[in-house]
Amino acid sequence: MRAMVMHEAGSPLVLEDLDLDAPGPGEVQVRIEAAGVCHSDVHYLTGGLNAKTPIVLGHEGAGIVESVGEGVTRVAPGDKVIMLWRPRCGECQYCLKGMPGQCELGKIHGQTNELLRGGTRLSKDGVRYHHLMGDSVFAERAVVSQESLIAIDPSIPSEVAAIVGCAVITGMGAILNHMPDLAGKSVVVIGAGGVGLSAIMAAELVGAAQIIVSDLVPSRLEKAVELGATHTIDSSKEDFVERVREITGGGAHYVLEAIGRSQTIRAGFESLQPGGTEVVVGLGAVGDEVALPVNVLVQGDRRLVGSLYGTANSPIQIPEILGLYKSGKLQLEALLDESFPLDEANAAIAHLRTGAIGRPILTPNTPASA
Repeated sequence: MRAMVMHEAGSPLVLEDLDLDAPGPGEVQVRIEAAGVCHSDVHYLTGGLNAKTPIVLGHEGAGIVESVGEGVTRVAPGDKVIMLWRPRCGECQYCLKGMPGQCELGKIHGQTNELLRGGTRLSKDGVRYHHLMGDSVFAERAVVSQESLIAIDPSIPSEVAAIVGCAVITGMGAILNHMPDLAGKSVVVIGAGGVGLSAIMAAELVGAAQIIVSDLVPSRLEKAVELGATHTIDSSKEDFVERVREITGGGAHYVLEAIGRSQTIRAGFESLQPGGTEVVVGLGAVGDEVALPVNVLVQGDRRLVGSLYGTANSPIQIPEILGLYKSGKLQLEALLDESFPLDEANAAIAHLRTGAIGRPILTPNTPASA
């Protein structure tokens, strides 16, 4: 089985032939049909986030179930599935509260880079290779825990299904779950990548009066307007906070920060009106911190909250999003950028970092490039 492997941070991914173990109890083998390339993968590749190596990257994917291990009840061979990088057990306090993104199983993937029942299912010449977030979809196939999968309508295109499992649920979930009264109000989206563009679509869907989008890449701002942005800010040329206050008449009701940089988090906070809320979904490097003016926080009744995986109840909200897509209310194909074969994963990552509009997609089971 071919897979793209990271051996050390700072080095390009390497295409290798790996051995894939058969799925054990509670595990599933999936043929990967599409894998989104996310900035979180870049964080691991550059060392901003830590992982055990060697490791197969990729956490945003969709495919077809090929076989299942003993005791699997959630999916069956032939099912089309979305991969979840935050598993859900359905039994812990967070799952029971409708917060499966905080499921207690999630720490196992992050701390061990193994599957939930221990160990890895990837190897080469006797050396065990690790799994990223329990998925490792930069590969032709993956063995994952059944808790990391949602079965979906087979008519959903795999490229669309893949991005719904990360970018879409993160951006839309943050809007729907943290901004319940957004209709008729203002929201600023900082960063018009896959997550930010998904947030714009959700804000337009629920009737936000002003959707203000900031980015450094003009083509991304053009795409933001196509998807519902009412105003754009090129932060390489304009004073972001000043422009938000000018557009809104004093400050935004809500800000969604989709980059994960202390400077943009601080700028988003400063652009709020009294009583406003900033929701941060972008991940930063390990150890990053943000400083805020205490008196502005207190005297302005402002709020700053984090949102992992859109704070979504993924088993409920992912099917709802797909239902809106099927009904024609969400044009999720507009979030897709260029597709690349598996062996061009490094080119896809470079494209993401230098101006991709939406999500670059890997198609691991297409023929290798010449």
